[in-house]
Amino acid sequence: MSAPQSNPVITDVFVEGARKGWSIATSSTLPNVVMAFIIIKALEITGALKGLGLIFAPLMGLFGLPGEAAAVLIGGWMSMGGGIGVAIGLFDKGILTGEHLAILAPAIYLMGSQVQYLGRILGVIGTRATRIPLMIGISVINAFLAMLLMRIIL
Repeated sequence: MSAPQSNPVITDVFVEGARKGWSIATSSTLPNVVMAFIIIKALEITGALKGLGLIFAPLMGLFGLPGEAAAVLIGGWMSMGGGIGVAIGLFDKGILTGEHLAILAPAIYLMGSQVQYLGRILGVIGTRATRIPLMIGISVINAFLAMLLMRIIL
């Protein structure tokens, strides 16, 4: 017979949760957001942000967004935290508005971090390589439909 389990003290549970949250924030979220700010600054300095805006203006215009918003989707596709960082960076520069962020938010979450997930999850669990493009395509289509819906709602 084993000894009875004692109930943990609520403060211990809170402190342990805070430690885990701090670890996630400092080891994952914060580096992605800082990287996103650096990427935006580099794109801005080189003029690539303006070029990106011109190239993607017709597509992003369908959702009521400036062409530069494509950088948010590209960043989010690589890393959800990075996409959020790019969005905040563009908002800080006055390129995106609160309405633009509301349109982009569901897309970031629907197709977020796929590049990371390809290696960390799909490869590890043995997903057939022929199915991966379909899986990516479905989430990208869902993201674009969500942006369209958000534009209609707003």
